[in-house]
This record gives sequence, C-alpha cells and structure tokens, in this order.
Amino acid sequence: MCTHSVDRKCVALLAAALTMLVVAARAEGYPNKFDFGSPASTQDVASVAIAIGPDGKNLPPGKGDHAAGKAVYENMCSACHGANLQGVVGLPDMPNGASLRLLGGRGTLTTKNPVMTVESYWPHATTLFDYVRRAMPFQAPGSLTADEVYAVSAYILAEGNIIDKAMVLDAQTLPRVQMPNRDGFIPDPRPELFK
Repeated sequence: MCTHSVDRKCVALLAAALTMLVVAARAEGYPNKFDFGSPASTQDVASVAIAIGPDGKNLPPGKGDHAAGKAVYENMCSACHGANLQGVVGLPDMPNGASLRLLGGRGTLTTKNPVMTVESYWPHATTLFDYVRRAMPFQAPGSLTADEVYAVSAYILAEGNIIDKAMVLDAQTLPRVQMPNRDGFIPDPRPELFK
C-alpha cells in the first residue's frame, strides 16, 4: 500500500518521464505550440505535414522488424493495447478496452457486430505507420523514431499473421504489404481541393 509520500514520488517520476518524452518529440521537429491567429512558417507546416499515402510516398528512412517491435510495443504500447494486443479494459479516461484492440475480427465488418482492428479494417499498412507515427504513444504522440514506428508496425502486422516475423519493414517493403481488407473500400474519386 502506498503512502502519500510514495504517491507523490510516483507522480513526480511519471511527470518527469512525460516531460522527457515531450522534449524528445519537440526535438524531432514538432512545434511546441501554434498561437491563434499567427501565421505558420514553412518550417512549422513541414514539421506536421507528414502524411503517408497508400503508395508509401513520404515514408522516412529507417527500418524495423518483429523482434525490435516487440520491445517497443512492450515498453510503449502494451499499457493501453494489452500484452496480447486485445486492449485493456477499465483504463480511466480511455475508450472501452475493446476499442483499443489491434488484432482479430477478420470477416466481421459486414456482420451485426463488426470488430474494427488493424487486421480487419485498415486497407493499407502505410496507414498503420502514419497513425502510430502521429498519435502514439497516447501520452507522448509523435515521440517515436522512424525505426521504432517501422518496428512496432512490423510487430503488429506479424502478430496478426499479415507478414512473416522475419520480414523487415522499411520505405520499400511497407507499401507492398497486402492487408486483409485491402479490397473492402471504395475509392473516393473526388479531387482534393485543399492541397
């Protein structure tokens, strides 16, 4: 059982760790704030204009595999997504545990109870890379290196039996990964007018 002094030490350590992660994210080029009404510089825009399309355009240099990804996942992802990639129930201020699930659910999208996961829903492996790079880990989005994002992507895809555990993901191999639901979407033919 923790005493108040131990609780304060734990909170202080957690705060210090989160601060270090935010500092690391900023070191990667993310601006620490944008002021309302202030124009963004070309550098500001470039630091957040990091979208990765299905073809892999704009993927950064780097590489990662299942073994390296397992270590990243265990340290940075399992607290929310679970040791078995099935989500963690009961996290305060987080979605229901099943919403944090990453794997399973193949073939359920046309059923009464679809299970939307990386394995069952996402049509492109590059979407996984893009999302992890921008939004994960929850407590420090954007703080993972390109190698860590490639590695954790390889881990998730291999655990879902989408790629072999020996496969190394990089800017050339990731776009070639064939996702189980790649044919489950209808392309939007409308032009993008806000480029």
